[in-house]
Amino acid sequence: MSSPLSSPAVPAVRPMSGWTTLLLAVACGIIVANLYYAQPLIGPISGDLKLAPEVAGVIVTLTQIGYVLGLLFLVPLGDRLENRKLVVGVLMLTAGALAVTAFARSTPVFLAASVCVGLGSVVAQILVPFAANLAPEATRGRVVGNVMSGLFAGIMLARPIASLVADVFGWHAVFAGSAVANLLLAGFLMRTLPRRQPQSSMAYLALLRSMWDLLCTSKLLRRRAVYHVFAFGTFSLFWTTVPLLLASPAFGMSQSQIALFALAGVAGAVAAPVAGRMADRGLVRSGTFLALGLVAAALVLAILVPPAMSGALAALVVTAIVIDMGVSANLILSQRVIFSIGADVRSRVNGVFMALFFAGGAAGSTLGVWTYAHGGWMTTLWVALALPVLALLYAFTDKR
Repeated sequence: MSSPLSSPAVPAVRPMSGWTTLLLAVACGIIVANLYYAQPLIGPISGDLKLAPEVAGVIVTLTQIGYVLGLLFLVPLGDRLENRKLVVGVLMLTAGALAVTAFARSTPVFLAASVCVGLGSVVAQILVPFAANLAPEATRGRVVGNVMSGLFAGIMLARPIASLVADVFGWHAVFAGSAVANLLLAGFLMRTLPRRQPQSSMAYLALLRSMWDLLCTSKLLRRRAVYHVFAFGTFSLFWTTVPLLLASPAFGMSQSQIALFALAGVAGAVAAPVAGRMADRGLVRSGTFLALGLVAAALVLAILVPPAMSGALAALVVTAIVIDMGVSANLILSQRVIFSIGADVRSRVNGVFMALFFAGGAAGSTLGVWTYAHGGWMTTLWVALALPVLALLYAFTDKR
């Protein structure tokens, strides 16, 4: 049996094009949005399903659990199965799960479908290494950055879109519309994506075991995972707690106004292509310091302009944009580095990396809610600031 790092890459059937890059960016945005539609809709969903307020958060939690399971058990198949068929098959299952979610009338059915939605949404993390495999070495960072900018846009647009659609048509329409979008996307990708057949013939269980081997043997993977655990933890902490602040008497914003505030974060996606170009020029180390520094600086701004001060809302908008810029840039830099480990292991490496920092994001959300409840907004900001500072201190230990 060959080592997980030893199999040669299989050349793409046809070269990467700007159209393919755009297609993959849009696809990733549509797919990843599935994970975030339920977050602003917990209230009406739990009301219809008769869920007690104290357990309503399970709606989002189960989707996240499904996503982590998909990262660990589905994404590695991108190194074993023909990529286009894998992507289309998982997308069709995701569309079915979304349809069940939209029309479910019982709590167990809805929650089971939510797990499946999270599980299937990892197809976005099959498409990212797919793009890296199609791109030539000299422009790989740029291509990954462009694709990931679509993914970031999907993350940031999902919440406001869900809130606005639900206000007009009800929450069922959000999931029904997403089911249709995912089904149409599956058909379109089947017709337009190039084929890519990995050479590896590794058995499925061996494929899963090799993910642990990759984590143990690759210092690059471990280091980049640590950076982004802290960065994404900050991102999740901020975006979980800032709606609570905006809805509080300090700002008194409605859900629609909070949805419009969330749109500001989309501007942070512009950093992804820039980070990709920096990585292609060999500026990963300086880019990492810049990315983590932006996250820290954004939080310092929020601390210096507390809610009681004039201009606090404008400062929060700038903070949101800059945090998103730093986090998106750090992610692209990290993926550019870990994809250099080997073409034949990119899906597995991406699965490990994503699972680790997604766990960091979940921890950041939990920490944010706890600190906000027990110490208020300023305590939350100081805790949030500690995360990128710790990442920066760790970055200084990298002498390469």
